Amino acid sequence: MFSLPLRDDAFLRPLEIWHAEEFAAHMDRAREHIRPWVGPAFVTDDLDGARGTLRRYAERQAADGARLYGIWLEGTLVGGAMFVDFDTTFGSCEIGCWLEPAAEGLGLITKACRALLDWAFTDRGLHRAEWHCRADNQRSSAVAVRLGMALEGVRREHWPFDGIRYDKQIWAVLASELRTRRPAGDNLTPTE
Repeated sequence: MFSLPLRDDAFLRPLEIWHAEEFAAHMDRAREHIRPWVGPAFVTDDLDGARGTLRRYAERQAADGARLYGIWLEGTLVGGAMFVDFDTTFGSCEIGCWLEPAAEGLGLITKACRALLDWAFTDRGLHRAEWHCRADNQRSSAVAVRLGMALEGVRREHWPFDGIRYDKQIWAVLASELRTRRPAGDNLTPTE
């Protein structure tokens, strides 16, 4: 298993089925905070739901598709980053994230997502990465900007939540753009 340091007390690691109990406990802390911003199938309500979510991502990863990674802060799962979609045929992916309130503002999401972008573009040779978020999710839009993405468009009233339809932003960056926008020395590399 790999472990990528995001800072001295935080690590990015694969989030797998055997983490189901830890993922369920994390969802108990994060559920209401993230529910408006992530897809409803991701927000689980119990251990069986946690296993189901982790199993879906494991199956998709086995087919060289979507992948799921957890962020551990001081040994506790506090959030994660993911390839919501990963398509080598089209050379594109979509990156997503979530985080419980106690871990916000530490730069963990930006570093984790940057590591995913580096891997997708450098190791896998993908051409394009997207970021989708509700238009009123300023924290998420700010991450897309920090990742060097450009706002490409808005799908009007595309995101239903709690009886209201919200606009959805589509951000993207191309591999060539990311290389030219990245500050020198701003690369992360996996460690054992």
